[in-house]
Amino acid sequence: MKVISYGDNVVDRYVNQNVMFPGGNCVNFAVYAKMAGFNVAYLGYFGEDYEADVIKDALTAFSVDISLCQVEQNTVTERCDVELIEGERIFKEEDNRNNLHGYLPLTEKELNYLADFDLIHSSCYAEVENEIPKLAKLNKLVTFDFSEEDEYRSEAYLLATCPYIDFALFSCEGRSETEIKALLEKVHKLGTQYVLATMGVNGQILYDGNRFYRGVVHRIHPVDTMGAGDSFFTSFVISMLKQGWKKGEYLSEEKIHTAFESAAKFSAEICLLKGAFGHGKIIR
Repeated sequence: MKVISYGDNVVDRYVNQNVMFPGGNCVNFAVYAKMAGFNVAYLGYFGEDYEADVIKDALTAFSVDISLCQVEQNTVTERCDVELIEGERIFKEEDNRNNLHGYLPLTEKELNYLADFDLIHSSCYAEVENEIPKLAKLNKLVTFDFSEEDEYRSEAYLLATCPYIDFALFSCEGRSETEIKALLEKVHKLGTQYVLATMGVNGQILYDGNRFYRGVVHRIHPVDTMGAGDSFFTSFVISMLKQGWKKGEYLSEEKIHTAFESAAKFSAEICLLKGAFGHGKIIR
């Protein structure tokens, strides 16, 4: 099967270690899917700078197809500055530069390209919510990461995205179970088949419109928690695909629990790497 991620790319700069790593939700999804043995591509804009070269070099090293990506002239790659302290990432101030690269619009050329894939993944950080409805006519599986911010749970944002996606992920660490279940039910009613909430060390909850499923956590002493959520979701989706998930179809309870186990194991392994998936470079 073939999967593609469409959207964001950033560099994660570990300012207390003077090293940066390629990252961004959609880049991470592409690399993790490639690690699982799938044919994978990434589609998006790159900035015109050294950081973009770091990301492109890493994707090429993993044999992720970036042939339809474009460079947006006179723009720079977003920087996510963090400090790594005893394996935990601590986010610093946001990158507020004015010339960050934007999103790649979906023209007929890109849509014809996307039609060759079985699954398309994107994220709230890609700022492509106005492009997502264009995917509906392709009749492909679409997954989407809503992350943790409240702005991506507003009525307007959910209405703009949920009717066009098949699987949604929300990061819900620190929220009550009552609040989480209400969110999952709401998103499902808007048209999303599967809705997953991750809760850090407290595990995960999946909702399919009929029942709630509880996930698992493999506890380790992490080298770096960067990419933990992205790797869990990617592995979960890939496991579902390997077990025969098709658009509009539901998997058995046994297959769902197989996906939970696979995702927990893979996410734990990723936390033993530096950065989201390695390939660090000295900060310039």
